[in-house]
Amino acid sequence: MKYIVALDQGTTSSRTIVFDLEGTVRAQAQQELRQYYPHPGWVEHDPAEIWSSQLATARQALAQLNPKAAEIAALAIANQRETTLLWERATGRPLSRAIVWQDRRTAGLCAQLRAQGAEAQIRAKTGLVLDPYFSATKLCWLLDNIDGARARAEAGTLAFGTVDTWLLWNLSGGRMHLTDVTNASRTQLFDIHRMQWDEELLRLMRIPSRLLPEVRPSASAFGAAAGELLGLPQSVPITAVAGDQQAALFGQACFGAGMAKNTYGTGAFILLHTGSEPLQAPGVLTTAACSALGEPPQYALEGSVFTAGAAVQWLRDELGIIADAAESERLAATVADNGGVYFVPALSGLGAPHWDPYARGLIVGLTRGVNRGHIARAALEAVAFQTRDALEPMAQAVTGGLAELRVDGGATANDLLMQFQADILGCPVLRAKTAETTALGAAWLGALGAGLTSRAALAAGWTPQRRFEPQMSAGRSAALYRQWRRAVERARGWIEA
Repeated sequence: MKYIVALDQGTTSSRTIVFDLEGTVRAQAQQELRQYYPHPGWVEHDPAEIWSSQLATARQALAQLNPKAAEIAALAIANQRETTLLWERATGRPLSRAIVWQDRRTAGLCAQLRAQGAEAQIRAKTGLVLDPYFSATKLCWLLDNIDGARARAEAGTLAFGTVDTWLLWNLSGGRMHLTDVTNASRTQLFDIHRMQWDEELLRLMRIPSRLLPEVRPSASAFGAAAGELLGLPQSVPITAVAGDQQAALFGQACFGAGMAKNTYGTGAFILLHTGSEPLQAPGVLTTAACSALGEPPQYALEGSVFTAGAAVQWLRDELGIIADAAESERLAATVADNGGVYFVPALSGLGAPHWDPYARGLIVGLTRGVNRGHIARAALEAVAFQTRDALEPMAQAVTGGLAELRVDGGATANDLLMQFQADILGCPVLRAKTAETTALGAAWLGALGAGLTSRAALAAGWTPQRRFEPQMSAGRSAALYRQWRRAVERARGWIEA
């Protein structure tokens, strides 16, 4: 029996899941990751904790399995994207906390670049909109706000990386400064057409090229993880790296143009595969999909919803109206409908297709008859509405539109949400057998990179756990969505720039 170790480093936790080649989970471990909020709109992680928590879960999972060294065929990484780190090459010491993808501190810098007329150039080369979400302005902020950082970067003594690069650096003892095409494509410094770092964008952002890692295909050789780190007698080849959402697209076996998935986590991330052609659609992103060594580049359209599961966490942690996430479904089911209440969870601004960092959360439609059940239902419905917001321009960009949506992530356990998602989209929603599709996608990529499987074999083996068919009338769905759009307009631009 051969096993693939999948490191799944996410926004709120670090996980390791060990899969066999049939995709069955053989061992797993997880640790929560602390969130830091030093100022309004700022979100940070401790780089040392990212590494220590991920390493600890890897050792815990492997200890559960107690495999012979020969049974571990490969290690693969899936990671939260855009989160930005800067460290010393000589020591590996981070210069600051990591700036998380949710962080909005560079909204002003994005506005300056927009005023300079840079947005069209950025969009054309990277497929991305000009927004604080991406790594480039975060890295620029670090270079400008850490004493001596820019001079040290120019001298070549510092290294930049997204979380995958940071993990690779530490797994290899500082020997590997690498990333893959999916993570590189989220930095806003990478030309997705030429598949390389872009000198014009680097000059625009004032970022020295010496900071940057080497870019490789997602399923290819990324060196080896030192065996002693993992509690193993020998090193383990690292054969795949992918940003978490592209890994989930792969784990859902969405290999062909027009196939789409949504991962419901802290945010919701909708990707629609477009094959080897980088299509564009208004309000959504063009991004690199996973590719293997020797394959042509692969692309996807993406809509990023900043607050999905985080809205339910907000109900639990800040409002205190539920004790756990599962209670949101039970509470929402106590009412027949939303009672006219709409919750726009712009707690970190709005993502696709609005891209409004100045939007803020809004609950509208309150009357004396509204209760906790209506609020909980409005929070769940907001996840489905935001998914439709992002999917509509994508579906219009591909021939044949959207036939179905494959879904994964913790919130897919909520049947009420999944049924409402099918109703509001007007197409079937297929729930994956495992909610851990991100880690499974990384493992499948790792097996592909190690030469142990093929795309055809993976596609043939994919089946859903449950299929949700639309039940709501088209007229009712359209009316609910129309009211949602009215609520969104009232939430936009709340903070005055």
